Amino acid sequence: MYDAASSRYDNMTYRRCGSSGLKLPAVSLGLWHNFGGVDTLENAREMLLGAFDIGVTHFDLANNYGPPPGSAEATFGTILKQDLASYRDELIISSKAGYLMWPGPYGEWGSRKYLVASLDQSLKRMGLEYVDIFYHHRPDPDTPLEETMQALDYIVRSGRALYVGISSYRAEQTREAAAILKELGTPCLIHQPSYSMFNRWTEDNGLYDALADVGMGSIVFSPLAQGMLTNKYLKGIPGDSRAAKPHGFLKKAALTEGKLAQISQLNELASARGQTLAQMAIAWVLRQPQITSALIGASRLAQVQDCVGALDSLDFTTEELARIDAICGQ
Repeated sequence: MYDAASSRYDNMTYRRCGSSGLKLPAVSLGLWHNFGGVDTLENAREMLLGAFDIGVTHFDLANNYGPPPGSAEATFGTILKQDLASYRDELIISSKAGYLMWPGPYGEWGSRKYLVASLDQSLKRMGLEYVDIFYHHRPDPDTPLEETMQALDYIVRSGRALYVGISSYRAEQTREAAAILKELGTPCLIHQPSYSMFNRWTEDNGLYDALADVGMGSIVFSPLAQGMLTNKYLKGIPGDSRAAKPHGFLKKAALTEGKLAQISQLNELASARGQTLAQMAIAWVLRQPQITSALIGASRLAQVQDCVGALDSLDFTTEELARIDAICGQ
């Protein structure tokens, strides 16, 4: 029987999500990779329980996480039932819908039909009555934004979720979505964009200004740039890395000589700060006041523990920030 560590809240930092009453851990754990049906259940269990033991209370899923799609939610549901059920009220569990899940015209994007049906499936896979946060996973170019936001409002009012959010919406879309939800009476809690030293579209797009204006929090995914901002690629491409997998999101072609040189220089700066490269990368994204949490992925518990160690040193000097910008070509 799992018994959570009594010290689990001693060292984690919790940040208020926008203007809401909800706080999230500064580091959250995503189940995008390494929790699917092709992965080892015991390793997934070790990561989830070990993360909770050090104060990571937020676990982020989506309907299509796996592989195969849906299997990460099923894995999480198994571990929740076996080990974490008594701690349900200490957890923030999120899921999303927007990408392809089943064939036909109702299996992806942003219609009310798809979003409600997908969340019902997700709840069944996880064995939950509700999720804490439900996101629209990506903007839909064809469905009216009003329909998608009305679906999110209905999902909260029907008891399927406590809060709703959006993911990968640009600044103007974010303002429009927030305005619709505010009028409906269900504020948009949070935005989940990609963001890292190597990926700064949110800054260029003015998204953080939009979030501040509407009082929305933010949790950024891929703060480690799919593993590039770790020590994994300092000596080439390991055979078990994401870049080595033929169907992964990180391609070998992305790891050019120039990119590897940048990674090496950033690692030297991190070492001078007394951090691992991953820790510095997480601290760097958390410097933004509109960012509530950094959403990490991991393949083993030691990686989760290392990332949480970033919270021991979050401050940067002006010179360090300028050096990072110079290395990254900003």
